[in-house]
Amino acid sequence: MLKVGVLGAGHLGKIHLRLLQQSDKYELIGFYDSFTENAQKVAEEFGYTLFDSVESLIDEVDVIDIVTPTLSHFECAKLAIEKGCHIFIEKPITKTVLEAEAIRTLASQKHIRGQVGHVERFNPAFTAVKDMIDAPMFIETHRLAEFNPRGTDVPVVLDLMIHDIDIILSVVKSPVKNVHASGVSVISETPDIANARIEFENGCVANLTASRISMKNMRKSRFFQKDAYISVDFLEKTAEVVKMKDVPKHQDEFAMILQNAEGVKKQIYFDNPEVTENNAILDELESFADAINNDTTPVVSLSQGTEALRIAQRIIDCF
Repeated sequence: MLKVGVLGAGHLGKIHLRLLQQSDKYELIGFYDSFTENAQKVAEEFGYTLFDSVESLIDEVDVIDIVTPTLSHFECAKLAIEKGCHIFIEKPITKTVLEAEAIRTLASQKHIRGQVGHVERFNPAFTAVKDMIDAPMFIETHRLAEFNPRGTDVPVVLDLMIHDIDIILSVVKSPVKNVHASGVSVISETPDIANARIEFENGCVANLTASRISMKNMRKSRFFQKDAYISVDFLEKTAEVVKMKDVPKHQDEFAMILQNAEGVKKQIYFDNPEVTENNAILDELESFADAINNDTTPVVSLSQGTEALRIAQRIIDCF
């Protein structure tokens, strides 16, 4: 079992602590949180061992799980890597692309494994269809949330949209060519609602919308590709696949047939893939343990986390 420590015991940090304690792949050694009052409360309520400094915790573990505010990600990760600890780091990887590049380079030099917490990669609705997403040419995403003061220290692009940026970069195998975007600050000092258009060199276009001031929650993505349409509802954890194939010689009288202007006929097939319930956060943490133990590349590598942040920053620079 890998010895693990958690930095940060806020809302998400407490979830990580609970899941790591349950996991068969980790031994939870303890945690550190700079907010002393909250840290003592968490230690007393749940019985986790509270360390008095970041350094003292790092000295006792193989893996550091960084669930602190984004502003402190770089310093925490740098310290852990220099001490020989593998790092799991919540999204976004760091505050700036320069910091992310520095972390990625340092980890490579020290032969340290790192994974970024883009948890939607482990959403069961996405994992059910990801292998069916093949060379999409148009993607549309909507990630809308009711207002919550937590997270408003960063633009909505880094708070919400970055999830969809990472998903899109994982399925479009082409460099980004152009980025266009607009954003509006409604209640926060940074944009609360944003729309972005990402154009890839292979011709694929992705249109992303994110808002944290909506009346209802929504997390949906749609992928359009040759002869197929794939819909993923990350919130409801459902997926739908619509495929078009050549009409068979002996067609069903109830089949749905489309005919284009050239007279080509296609039959429509509907598929609702089976979605297996899971705990996405536990899965991402345990997949990282597997990557360390098997000496393989993590599902969401530091390089991929850096690229997601790079595109997010290009979007923010458009505002």
